[in-house]
Amino acid sequence: MTDTTFSAPRSAASTGAWRAFLMRMHFYIGLLVGPFLFVAALTGTLYVLTPQIERMIYSDALHTATTGTPQPLGEQIKAARKLGGDGPIKAVRPAPAAGETTRVMFVDSRLGPSETRTIFVDPVTLNLRGDMTTYGTSGILPFRTALDYLHQSLMLGDWGRYYSELAASWLWVVTLGGVLLWAGGSRRRRKLAEMPKPQRLRWVHATIGVSAAIVLLFLSVTGLTWSQAAGARIDQLRGALGWVTPSVDLSLDGSGMSAGEHAEHLAAAADMLDKTGPELDDYYDVAMTSAQYEGLDSPYLEIRPPQPGKAWLVTEYDRSWPTQVDAMAVDPVMFTVTSQANFKDFPLIPKLIRWGIDAHMGVLFGLPNQILMAAVGIALMFSTVYGYRIWWLRRPVPGALPQTLTASWARLGLVGRLVVLLIGAGLAWALPVLGVSLILFLLIDLTRWKLASA
Repeated sequence: MTDTTFSAPRSAASTGAWRAFLMRMHFYIGLLVGPFLFVAALTGTLYVLTPQIERMIYSDALHTATTGTPQPLGEQIKAARKLGGDGPIKAVRPAPAAGETTRVMFVDSRLGPSETRTIFVDPVTLNLRGDMTTYGTSGILPFRTALDYLHQSLMLGDWGRYYSELAASWLWVVTLGGVLLWAGGSRRRRKLAEMPKPQRLRWVHATIGVSAAIVLLFLSVTGLTWSQAAGARIDQLRGALGWVTPSVDLSLDGSGMSAGEHAEHLAAAADMLDKTGPELDDYYDVAMTSAQYEGLDSPYLEIRPPQPGKAWLVTEYDRSWPTQVDAMAVDPVMFTVTSQANFKDFPLIPKLIRWGIDAHMGVLFGLPNQILMAAVGIALMFSTVYGYRIWWLRRPVPGALPQTLTASWARLGLVGRLVVLLIGAGLAWALPVLGVSLILFLLIDLTRWKLASA
C-alpha cells in the first residue's frame, strides 16, 4: 500500500508554486510588454481593415472606364517611360482584367528596399493614370505602405523593427501562460454581476485571451518569420531541415539554345542576351506568352526583365485562395521555359509558411480573413487594457513587500528551477530579442527582490 499522507500536500504545494510562478511571469510580461502588444495590435488591425479604403483613395490610378483591345505591353511600357524616363525597369504587371491599369515599376535609388516607382498606364488608350511609390510583393500603395511601416517599425527604420519583434517574441509566451492559468483556475460557477470588480475584470480578461488564443499563437509565430534576429534563426532552421521555399533558376546554361532545329536563329538572336532597358520593351509580351503557354494561368502576373546572362522571370502573385504563386524562367533568346517552381509541388512546410504569412496579412481568404484578424487584434487590445486595469485595482499598497518573480522561482524546488533555467536559456538563444528583454526583466526583478530581502 502506498502512503499518500505526505504526497498529496506536497503535490498541492508544488502545483501552487508553479501557479504562483506562472502568474508572476504573466504579470511581468503583460506589464512591461503590454504597450508594445497594444501598438502592434492597433497598427495591424488598421492594416488588415484598409485594402478597400486604399482602392477607393487611388481609384483613378487603379481603374479606367475605357474598353477595347489592350495595346501590346511594349507600347504600354513606352508610354510609361515618357513619365518614368529611361531608367531600369524592375517589373511589369499587366492589367489583370478589363477596366484595370498596367503597372510599370521602375527602380529608383531614392526609394527604400522593396519600393519601386510605379507608373499606372491605361492599357487601351496608353494614357498615364498615376505615378506613385508601391511596396512589396503585394504592391501596396502609399496609404497602406505607411500603415505597414507603422506596424513593423513605428516608421523608425531597422531599429524600430525590434519593437514588433519584441511583441511577437512575447505574445506566444503570455498567451500560453494565460491559458495555463485559466485551465488551472477555479471552475466554481458564479454570475458575472455577483463577482467583485477585480474578479469580474479578470474573468473578462481571461475569457478574451483564451477565446483568441489559437489565432494569437498563429500571429506570434508568423510575425517572427519577418523579424530580424529571430527571423534569421528561423531561416537557419528551415535551411537545416530542408524547408526552403523552391525557386526558379535564372542562370543560363545554354539549354535554351541547344536544339538543332533552332540553330539557324541563334546567330541573329544571340545579341538579345546583352539587351537591357528600352531595347527589351517589345519582348515583354513574348516572355509572358511563353510562360502562359507552359501553364501560368493566373491573370495576376509580374514580368521581370533579364539581367545580362540571366533569364526572364515571370511569376504569379495572387496570394488569395486558391494560392497562385507559380514562377517560370524564360530564356531571352529562344523564349523557352528553362526552370519553373509550381506551388502545387512545394513541400508541405513551405506551403504552410506561404499560407500563414498571407493569412497574417489578411489576404488569404479575402474579407473573412480581414474580419478575423481585425477581431483578434481588437481582442488583444481589450485584453491588454483589462490587464492594466486589474493591476491598478490590485496594486500593492505603499510599504508592502513586493511579490517578485525571483521569489516565485525559488519556491519551485531544485528540478523546477533547473527546468525554468534551461527553457529560458533555450528561448533566449532562439529568440534574441526575447533573451535581451528577459535579462532586463530579471535585473529589475532581482533589484526589487534584493531590496525586499534587505
